[in-house]
Amino acid sequence: MGHIVVHEGDSFEFALKRFNRKVQQAGILSEARRRRFYESPQARRKRKAEAQRRRQRRGR
Repeated sequence: MGHIVVHEGDSFEFALKRFNRKVQQAGILSEARRRRFYESPQARRKRKAEAQRRRQRRGR
């Protein structure tokens, strides 16, 4: 879990914004969403292959 040091004079909103940015950069929320439900290795490969095909179609 990311953590920040709140300095003297920092507002709550500023500290919260820094914390959210740090969590976003670390990918903690996306990792938690991905692991929320078990996904079999076969389903994971299928999902990644679909995403790759979609990216290739957009690139044309």
